Amino acid sequence: MLFYTVMKPLVQVALRVFFRRIAVRHPERLHLPGPLLLAGNHPNTLMDPLLAAVNRRQPIAFLAKSTFFSNPIVRAIMQSGNSIPIYRAQDAGTGGPVTPEQRAAQNEATFGRCYDYLGRGGTIMIFPEGTSVSERRLRPLKTGAARIALGAEARHKFKLGLKVVPVATNYFDPSKFRSDVLLNVAPPIVVADYAAAYAQDPDEAADQLTEAIRVALERRLVITRDAAEDTFVQQIERTFGDHLNPDDDPDTLYDNFLLSRTLLQALPWAEQHFPERLTAARAQFAAYLADLRRHNLSDEALDSQRRGSVAGLLNLVFGAPVWLYGVVNNYLPYILPSAVAKRATKDVEFVAPIMLVMGMLTFPLAYVLQAAAVHYFTHDWRLTALYVLSLPLTGFYALSYWNTLAARLRRLRAARFFRRTPAVGAALLQQRTALLTELEDARMAYLTARAEA
Repeated sequence: MLFYTVMKPLVQVALRVFFRRIAVRHPERLHLPGPLLLAGNHPNTLMDPLLAAVNRRQPIAFLAKSTFFSNPIVRAIMQSGNSIPIYRAQDAGTGGPVTPEQRAAQNEATFGRCYDYLGRGGTIMIFPEGTSVSERRLRPLKTGAARIALGAEARHKFKLGLKVVPVATNYFDPSKFRSDVLLNVAPPIVVADYAAAYAQDPDEAADQLTEAIRVALERRLVITRDAAEDTFVQQIERTFGDHLNPDDDPDTLYDNFLLSRTLLQALPWAEQHFPERLTAARAQFAAYLADLRRHNLSDEALDSQRRGSVAGLLNLVFGAPVWLYGVVNNYLPYILPSAVAKRATKDVEFVAPIMLVMGMLTFPLAYVLQAAAVHYFTHDWRLTALYVLSLPLTGFYALSYWNTLAARLRRLRAARFFRRTPAVGAALLQQRTALLTELEDARMAYLTARAEA
């Protein structure tokens, strides 16, 4: 239980730093008393269980693939984090059981540990997809979670009171530092409701419960049909999201989730009802993005290049020394995790966990060494304490300042472009207006059709 006594507070801080916003829809469902089995999608390896762990007060045990336990150091970390190994066929020959019989025996022991843990009122999290792939899709669910839930209840004659809570994790940019994540928690599924089906056919009962989990997750996830569709929708969101979602609440991510869902549901409808118009709109949108790239512009800069304020300019001027101080004192611990992640893996789903773990090492180590150096030269603990306090504050300010500066530079570049080539600028604005009109008309047509259905 080392994770929950020592590491959890550190991970909470690390996640709050790594993500710009972490939102939980229906957090009360995560805090239901045990026994509880959390069943989640699995797009981002280590991040998925950590996000659940830091957002539930009671400890959670996790089912993790057996390969994590082959290394003695990693095994110690996994066990301290309350993890239980599960043995998969695709992991044969990587340090675990080789034959199907050996795997079955090991998994029976794993199931027994789960039954005992749930029988004591504990909480277990499992990812029924079985693998972690960074994509906005839900892969076919395996029945392991349902079989564990039904087996635990059957051991107690379906009087245990076990509930399954599906947890849908939506990342808005899974590998990017300071991105957003939404945990969309479904209502609990009462496992005892499947007692009659289990008595007749345990396998059929497991299939029914797995299907209930799948339906609950799909209703709360952004799901795309293929990579091309996902790319197209994300381009629309990033380019015109503020215009398609004008009532977006800055304190919640749910509006962004609903926008993504609406766009993805509208595409098949548009393909069916006006395919030629959709094809033309895709080509028009691709041409607009190509024109922006050719002129080294962004849509946000094109839209807001006439905006600006004296206060914003003054903030940039007088904030420059603070930005420089923050950069100098935070650059190495900030850049090292990204550099290590890029060298360590090509898989998107592993980038964020590596960056998080490295950041948890580099920032404390760098801060300790820098504080020791300051104290060595000043011999004043008060100055050292002030210096240490300034490090995270100016680090966050430097990030904010850089984002503001980058946006202002893009707007200045757009303004210069409009002065030098007003006709081309006017044509781009006309393209943009036509696209927004087309998108708004399509959105209203889809919403009207859905309301009439």
